Amino acid sequence: MRILGISPAHDSSIAIVNDGKLECFLKEERYSRIKRDKLPWKAIEHVYGKINKIVYTTPTVSTQDAMFKAILQKKFACPIIDMSDQHHLCHASLAFYNSDFGKALVFVIDRNGSVINNVMREAETVYQVEYPYEFKTLHKNYWVFNRGADADSETLKHSTTADSYMSVVKVYETATTLIGQNPLENGKTMGLAAYGKDTPYKQFFVDGRPNDTLFVHDYFVTPDQTTTLMRDHIGKVVSDVPEIDYEFYANHAYQVQKQTQEYVLEMIKYWVNKTGIKDVCITGGYALNVVANSFYVENLPDVNFYFEPMADDSGNSIGAAMYQSRLHSGSHIMYGVKTPFIHGVSSKLKDVGEVCLLDDVINLLEQQKTVAIFSGFAEGGQRALGNRSILFDARNPNAKDIVNKIKKREWYRPFAATVLEEDFEQYFYTLGLEKSAHMTMSFKVKNPDLIPGVVHVDNSCRVQTTTSHRTIGLVLELFKKKTGCGILLNTSFNMAGEPLVETQEDAINTFNNSDIDVLWFPEIGKCLKKDTL
Repeated sequence: MRILGISPAHDSSIAIVNDGKLECFLKEERYSRIKRDKLPWKAIEHVYGKINKIVYTTPTVSTQDAMFKAILQKKFACPIIDMSDQHHLCHASLAFYNSDFGKALVFVIDRNGSVINNVMREAETVYQVEYPYEFKTLHKNYWVFNRGADADSETLKHSTTADSYMSVVKVYETATTLIGQNPLENGKTMGLAAYGKDTPYKQFFVDGRPNDTLFVHDYFVTPDQTTTLMRDHIGKVVSDVPEIDYEFYANHAYQVQKQTQEYVLEMIKYWVNKTGIKDVCITGGYALNVVANSFYVENLPDVNFYFEPMADDSGNSIGAAMYQSRLHSGSHIMYGVKTPFIHGVSSKLKDVGEVCLLDDVINLLEQQKTVAIFSGFAEGGQRALGNRSILFDARNPNAKDIVNKIKKREWYRPFAATVLEEDFEQYFYTLGLEKSAHMTMSFKVKNPDLIPGVVHVDNSCRVQTTTSHRTIGLVLELFKKKTGCGILLNTSFNMAGEPLVETQEDAINTFNNSDIDVLWFPEIGKCLKKDTL
């Protein structure tokens, strides 16, 4: 059975799951070139063949949904199942089926889950999950956006924060609002948090729940979306964090990072102890917080964690389709997504540029040139893992400033590293792990003087491990052979505010409109270079 999953809200996407296996995954933003774009009209154009069932899931139902579903019905002439009231279940499905756990706890830590009775939204959910499709809800919290209405008493009975304005991610959002960013850009807050200090501060959580009296919702950043701010911070929102006198903003970012990850850790501890289950999946938007993920692993070494790399809403098209596929088949076979390189449709590269072999790329990197790679299918998640990456020499102490300037990113944002699995422990304190293939965690650096370009101000680094079976692994092997260093800076091939590059045409346009030095197409052994080289 071919099931088409559709997630039409922000970070919209479509996915085809055929008899349990992912066949196709497309994000709208990669085709419209509008970051976090809604309603996957362009993505739908690439759907081919007979579709037996459509599953539709959106956390925020709008007037456009009825029209979109009507068009889908006419185009594909098949049943449509609406899972919009099960947003967290879609998140949990994706993480569980990708984890290869037979039985697990799944923690969904989210900003905006499904709307309940026009009063509140899902915030945190804990599931006990077992093959083929048993999702038992152990715990569910909500945050309230409409206190003037009455929620269903049966729903309220199962929530510890159902009369709360706040949730874990809404608390985190207060720092993102303070620095003038969209609430979906919490990763910027995570980078800034490392510059903060652990000084005496107000407690965001009291008696196991957010302290509502500290916070307020309003149109602080954008005119069409409310965001959350501490009451004490009204009038202090900035559009750019200054490099001088940044401490006020960094200290608040530090506290939201510290206090939210401690709160989630206690939640994980409680349910692991209560159930005895030590296989744990983390998903929902907060699962993209690599600092928090490492914090859990460090404090719970006996727990086996899986952090879903497509934990934002773009992965829900896959999660919904996977769940419906299991309901249909009842299969216990583990068909989870085994590779991050799942995005896009096959296309033949045009023969462009000049001959550029692996040795040439290494020489360019040694010469302190930025090298963008365009190879194969794109990464499905937010992290660039070598198919749509920009590489730079991590030994350069000015690497962060150089590449941030090229990408037009904020000064306080760090860069990730890519390293061969065999060298992982040589450079990092690995918390007992053998690899970090999806870049879902950060690690402390053993000798920061060796690779200053990828070391954050708190001596941490977000890490991707890879092998010599991949092009980026071959680059690392040869770079290590020639320089003695087996680390490269690895950042996504896009400019700030833009989606990841998808097509060869996108790659060339981005290259031409940026200060990237080299664009390499390893499959055809060619590259484009700036005239100044």
